[in-house]
Amino acid sequence: MYDQTRPERSIAAAMTYDQLLERIRYEGAYPTRERAEKAVRTVLGALGRQITGEERGDLAGRLPVEAALTLTAQIPDTQQLTGWGFIKDLAARTGATPATTRWDTGAVLAPISALAGPDLLARILRRLPDGYALLFGQPQLLRPQPATA
Repeated sequence: MYDQTRPERSIAAAMTYDQLLERIRYEGAYPTRERAEKAVRTVLGALGRQITGEERGDLAGRLPVEAALTLTAQIPDTQQLTGWGFIKDLAARTGATPATTRWDTGAVLAPISALAGPDLLARILRRLPDGYALLFGQPQLLRPQPATA
C-alpha cells in the first residue's frame, strides 16, 4: 500500500554529480565535461551568494554533494541582486559576456530547478528579487504592485 503522508523522495538521491554534469553539458551544448563543470561551479557559486535561509539548506539537500558544497561554500551577499543584476555581476566576475553568462546560467539552473522540485523552487523564487524565474526556466510572473493614489 502506498503511504501518501510519506515525504516525497528526493530526486537528488537518484542523480549523481556525473549525471548532473552530463545533463548540464547537454542543456548547454558544451563540448566537454570540463566546460560544463566550470559552468556549474561559477553559476552555483554565484547563486550561493544570493540564496539565504531555509531555502538554501533545502536546495543543498536536493543536490549531489559536490554541487551542494559549491552552493553552500559561498557567504551570502548582504544585498540581493535582481535576475539581470545577477547576470551582470557574474559576467563581471568571470570576464564573460552577459550573453554567455545568461546561457551558462540557464544551462545550469534548468536541471537544478528539476532537482529542487516545484514547491522548493516556488519558495526560492518568492525570496529572490524579480528576474530569477526566467533564469530557472520558469515563467516570470509579475508581483502585485501597490496602487498609487
